[in-house]
Amino acid sequence: MNLSLRIARRYLFARRSTNAINIITGIAIFGLSVGTAALVLVTSVFNGFDDLISAMYGNFNPDLLVTPRTGKTFQLDEAELRRIRNLPGVEFVSQTLEEIAFFEHDDKQDFGLLKGVDEYYDLVTNIDSTIREGRFKLQDGDRELVVLGMGMRSKLAVDVTRPFLGINVYMAKKEGAGLFGEPFRRRTVTPVGSFIVQQEFDNQYVISSLDFARQMLATRDDLSALEVKVSEGYRVKDAKAALQQELGEDFVIKDRYEQEEAFMKLMKLEKWMGFAIGSLMMLLIAFNLVGALWMIVLEKKKDIAILKSMGATRATVRNIFLKEGLLLSAIGLSAGFILAILLYVAQKQFDLIGIPGSFIVNAYPISLRLYDFVVIAITVLAIGLLASLPPALRAIRVPAMIREE
Repeated sequence: MNLSLRIARRYLFARRSTNAINIITGIAIFGLSVGTAALVLVTSVFNGFDDLISAMYGNFNPDLLVTPRTGKTFQLDEAELRRIRNLPGVEFVSQTLEEIAFFEHDDKQDFGLLKGVDEYYDLVTNIDSTIREGRFKLQDGDRELVVLGMGMRSKLAVDVTRPFLGINVYMAKKEGAGLFGEPFRRRTVTPVGSFIVQQEFDNQYVISSLDFARQMLATRDDLSALEVKVSEGYRVKDAKAALQQELGEDFVIKDRYEQEEAFMKLMKLEKWMGFAIGSLMMLLIAFNLVGALWMIVLEKKKDIAILKSMGATRATVRNIFLKEGLLLSAIGLSAGFILAILLYVAQKQFDLIGIPGSFIVNAYPISLRLYDFVVIAITVLAIGLLASLPPALRAIRVPAMIREE
């Protein structure tokens, strides 16, 4: 252990000549502890919401989404689809087709998105886990069934327990209707379930069979997208590269993050804005540390003079108080981490802080990540080092000998 660190550690635990120094030092450490805990908890709450929303999107969004680079639809023959399903890392592939439609139920009407899916859809996504009423089933013999988002269900006032009151689906005819013809194609479907994922989806989507969507669009083989589930233990990045090589540049392939890239970037921005505000709060708290170290420098003027008389350099004296500040910061940092972990456990076990209203969870979600601990530790120690500079610079101006009066 070098000299400056040994002396700094000795000053840390040494008795003070006045009790005020102990009080100021205690306040500084307490402030650093609370500030550190606040930084950990703020970032952890954002992590919790990030995990929660990612899981919610993950129940509806596939691992990989394949869409045409230009246009709204594309066609694939059976041979091409077979080659895609045989690619390494591809476990299931679902064909989907979606288009804007007009829905009517009893006396309620609204626009939404009709999404036709094939029999592999529930294997590609976790749609089953999002069902809140009824069941996920899209065909019953010749009868066409649909599952609605909770928002659409509410807007149309659908009761899935009343299967005999169907939903009328209208879609404009692309080929035109002539002078006296009907401009819309109309079919009636039976609602059998509702799902809840995320408000953006819940307020728009009505899921039907792929055959029904194609009937409404008067097409035999059009697709809007391929939704792909990646095999367990296989990297999404590798599966994406294999798909891109097979399909070429005419298709865009997005992973789950890219499918909601704008929203995910906003979540990360909010997290680090919260971290920045917390760091500014820590800078204000650091003024207590400046005061505590300044008082220690004044108390140790005689010791500093003796050290200089014995040959201690200005750098050695400066380093003593820089390391003193870092040691105080490390104590506050450690206490803050312990406090944050205790509060994390309490929130997980007892839901200390709940969320008012009817949200998908009852209490604020929270998630600890090692990366955040590292960033917070570096930030707090850097602030502690910055706060130690003025007292350290004051210490090196103490003369080598103090003349006794």
